[in-house]
Amino acid sequence: MDRQEALRTFTTGENFHLQHYLGAHQDEVDGQSGYTFRVWAPNAQSVYLIGDFTDWYEHQIPMVRNEGGVWEVFTELPQEGDIYKYNIKRSSGQEILKIDPLAVYFEKRPGTGAVVRTLPEKKWKDGLWLARRKRWGFFSRPVNIYEVHAGSWKKNEDGTPYSFAQLKDDLIPYLVKMNYTHVEFMPLMAHPLGLSWGYQLMGYFALEHTYGTPEEFRDFVEECHINNIGVIVDWVPGHFTINDDALAYYDGTPTFEYQDHDRAHNYGWGALNFDLGKNEVQSFLISSIKFWIDFYHLDGIRVDAVSNMLYLDYDSGPWQPNIDGGNRNYEGYYFLQRLNTVIKLAHPDVMMIAEESTSDTKITGMTEMGGLGFDYKWNMGWMNDILRFYEEDPIYRKYDFNLVTFSFMYAFSENFLLPFSHDEVVHGKKSLMHKMWGDRYNQFAGLRNLYTYQMCHPGKKLLFMGSEWGQFLEWKCEESLEWRDLADDMNAKMQHFTSQLNQLYKEHRVLWENDLNWDGLEIIDADNIDQSVLSFIRKNDKGDMLVCVFNMVPVERKDFTIGVPVAAIYEEIWNTELEEWGGVWKEYNQTVQSQEGLWKDYPQTLTFTLPALGASIWKIKRRVKSANGSKKSKKE
Repeated sequence: MDRQEALRTFTTGENFHLQHYLGAHQDEVDGQSGYTFRVWAPNAQSVYLIGDFTDWYEHQIPMVRNEGGVWEVFTELPQEGDIYKYNIKRSSGQEILKIDPLAVYFEKRPGTGAVVRTLPEKKWKDGLWLARRKRWGFFSRPVNIYEVHAGSWKKNEDGTPYSFAQLKDDLIPYLVKMNYTHVEFMPLMAHPLGLSWGYQLMGYFALEHTYGTPEEFRDFVEECHINNIGVIVDWVPGHFTINDDALAYYDGTPTFEYQDHDRAHNYGWGALNFDLGKNEVQSFLISSIKFWIDFYHLDGIRVDAVSNMLYLDYDSGPWQPNIDGGNRNYEGYYFLQRLNTVIKLAHPDVMMIAEESTSDTKITGMTEMGGLGFDYKWNMGWMNDILRFYEEDPIYRKYDFNLVTFSFMYAFSENFLLPFSHDEVVHGKKSLMHKMWGDRYNQFAGLRNLYTYQMCHPGKKLLFMGSEWGQFLEWKCEESLEWRDLADDMNAKMQHFTSQLNQLYKEHRVLWENDLNWDGLEIIDADNIDQSVLSFIRKNDKGDMLVCVFNMVPVERKDFTIGVPVAAIYEEIWNTELEEWGGVWKEYNQTVQSQEGLWKDYPQTLTFTLPALGASIWKIKRRVKSANGSKKSKKE
């Protein structure tokens, strides 16, 4: 694309490779090698390029404005690694140093200067992974995500976070050991304050300096793919940091943010909202996410805070209704549809995931059918209900059993992902382990039961780091995880349990092959409130099935009976109370042959001992003839 066309499409919202136009680029003019710098500041009075190569203010270089509001200059002075900024004279006459919004690398904190850096080409070695991803997609594949904050998974002795070179050596083998299918990182884009966890961004094309170099992250992704692990990254297109040297009121007027003061300001988060209806902002944001997918070979993007982009009244500040008198942000709604359309056209096999907490808008599904085009939506309702239930004293659980079963009423209204994320283990909410009822033994039992329920429930899965071994303390982003916990036998057994549960999930197709409709789920009994036992079947159209039974109270149920659709010898393949996991059972239940007898609508019954506060999963070991001589029931 030539420069005129790049400028034209930028101003019409159709330039989705903006990093090739704006920013700093090696160039040659009149036989002289140097760099061309371009920055969008349409209402600035003047813009000067300053940096190491100008002795900063001493020899600052004036830039020239074109008809699209882009300032440009070519200079032979910069060298790779030099730091630079733009000195912008705003419409008010005030001069201020600003970052380069299209920079691919920034200096180390607390500095915010961009670094002159030409990213090298990479000869990727993940072709087999990408071919499989293209062939298989993800809807009918296992998706079990380990959510990570790159700055606090592990730290060096001096308190600095691991770089991605170190994470490649330590985190990837851990993911393999723990049998996860994907790793998801909280935002990796440049942000000025680590305490924001990356959700207050300044550099939408730059890897955060704290985590190493772009080359190191590319090598990390490649190694993940070689080890059959997908990589997902969080992205924040709704709002950005209010810091004055970043994107905020870039040229002295609303540039990236809304013109209206209240719409521009996110009062609850202390941030500024992007003007999602502005063409140049759409080019900027869609180019950002396409760059991350293309350059880093990402397998998925989790779009943060979708509700904030969809609803005018989502924030705590004042708001005005839309032209129809409602609360929908039409600019945000159509931007998200366009975003997903563009990404899916280029990368149909890349997961687009929405972190969204309402039920007023169809989030997943085709835009042509009224959806926003996302592949998955975080099931926040399920997460809130189920954690509230497991925190409750078991003596009261029969009165709130609907918290466990209500999700089945809407399980297929969207394509859901079931999250136990970082948001649930901070700010006084307590860790997942600490949420569980009872003494330490029962807390571990409850956690094993909870994770098994998550794994058997329709929907893809996500678990935040540290939760896999039951870390008791809340997550602290400025500290490493409590790895010393694993010296405790119960924590070590919990970690082993999670690893084996993840393996169970991967091995049994019925747990992931059909998460999108009732063809993959059959409820046996959701009404056993008095005993607080839930039972259901995960199945496929080939006749495979798993019978999943959950005892939500610390009372062992001997001779417990449920109905089953198939006359067979059943084998218990999972029992959360085994000693191996930290329980008290020395071995699984013995195999059991189903018996003829009507139980609800089922022609067969299955009787076994159900562990206290435990989960039990059964599969068919061998089918047998029923009394009428058939191996298949009418229900099957």
